[in-house]
Amino acid sequence: MRRPRPDAPGPGQESVWDYPRPPRTEPSQEHVEVWLGGERIASTTAALRVLETSHPPTYYLPREAFADGSLVPCEGSSWCEWKGAAAYFDVRGGERTVPRAAWTYPSPAPGFESLRGHVALMPALMDRCLVAGERVRPQEGGSYGGWITSRVAGPFKGAPGSRGW
Repeated sequence: MRRPRPDAPGPGQESVWDYPRPPRTEPSQEHVEVWLGGERIASTTAALRVLETSHPPTYYLPREAFADGSLVPCEGSSWCEWKGAAAYFDVRGGERTVPRAAWTYPSPAPGFESLRGHVALMPALMDRCLVAGERVRPQEGGSYGGWITSRVAGPFKGAPGSRGW
């Protein structure tokens, strides 16, 4: 499948087609909040963004940004060709528990050491996620953790027909 035609970024936007492969990690000072079960379960201005070609950024929040008891280690793991072995958490907020909705890299691969102690989650499974006060749209596809805001231009991997990108 050929690479799609990137959307032209507008003022203040960045194109996901300018992101690198392999991905890059960069700090973000934007205020990031996560809500589940009617409760704010995470808040930080010290997140990391992982930027990879064709994907909206995935935000990784410091473990200490999460409310006590909101992350519960659970069974299972997965492998990322770039970042290494991931471990998972069930996410709790209010009266809700969402199985395997967050992950971390306890021993990240070389080049991704900054992710140690940080946790990403699936915005589609939360009540809402905010970046700088803007509500995030989740990346399509069910297995991706990208956070779409007005800051990024696509098209984004995960949408129907994007499997081979």
